[in-house]
Amino acid sequence: MTTMLRLEKLAGVGNVQMTQAERPVPGDDEVQIKVNRSLISRGSELFRRYVMPQAVPPRMMGYSTAGRITAVGSQVAEVQCGERANISGPHAQYVAGAYGHIPESMDDETATFIGLSTSAVMWARTTPIEPGDDVVVLGQGIVGNLYMQAVRERQPGRVITVDATPLRCRISSECGADHVIDVSSTDSVQAVKDLTAGKGADVVVECVGGTAGIQSFEQAQHMVKSDGVLHLIALYQGAQKPGDGLLSIDSSLMMSKLLVGGIRVPEPRAKHRDDAVQMLSTDTIRVAPLITHRMPWEQTPEAYHFLYEHPDEAMAVILEWE
Repeated sequence: MTTMLRLEKLAGVGNVQMTQAERPVPGDDEVQIKVNRSLISRGSELFRRYVMPQAVPPRMMGYSTAGRITAVGSQVAEVQCGERANISGPHAQYVAGAYGHIPESMDDETATFIGLSTSAVMWARTTPIEPGDDVVVLGQGIVGNLYMQAVRERQPGRVITVDATPLRCRISSECGADHVIDVSSTDSVQAVKDLTAGKGADVVVECVGGTAGIQSFEQAQHMVKSDGVLHLIALYQGAQKPGDGLLSIDSSLMMSKLLVGGIRVPEPRAKHRDDAVQMLSTDTIRVAPLITHRMPWEQTPEAYHFLYEHPDEAMAVILEWE
């Protein structure tokens, strides 16, 4: 069996290394690709993998790859070797799994965002929004930014974004946010109240997650107007004590408001993927401004360390495999 190099998270916080492994074999309805580009999604890859004290299965170390097909399963007939595809697979020279076709007009860097953009489209189509609504998006990491762009198809009146990092605030503005609130220097709850004549937002979408998201969720409850909507799409965790990752709901605040979680759409994900690809192809969703760093695959561990240690300097990091 031919070998390759892949990223592994071994026991110990931040213990990520490139290790040798056998190339994955595609299942009957899967393909194998030689990876050209992969995207590090800082939120889940750092805070649900990198910072864990225990080892993490290699298959979980990444989920945004793009490259060319090098092998196909026995039941795959619609694509062939040499064609381009993206797979929700880990950071490795070769990955195998369920695949999606990449249009020839789309570069591989953009293609690494297809999976997250698809989720953003599905979240945006889940949120109960009426045309003209004021929508506040808390958190302008990759997910929050993509959601902010995708939700435009719902015809909101204004999209207001909130983040604590000047870099993300700048990128959010560049990508089309109507108002950007830098919570590091501004009371975000009061700022939203001021922008909405004291009423609060029609819709608040919580994309912060992690430990900071626990406080952000509490603030979100104060931002939503009576009869408004609070949509949770982030993942949360607290300190090491049991219960520290639990979200606190103030029933006196939320009694007249709708709380929505996750994705609730009737169509299959493939349909929304097609729409996301179209949005990426037409710059309805722009991802170039999100890319702050490009690094060779040999420096994948260093890329993780950099993202963790310098959150104010980096957003989307692209790994170059060829």
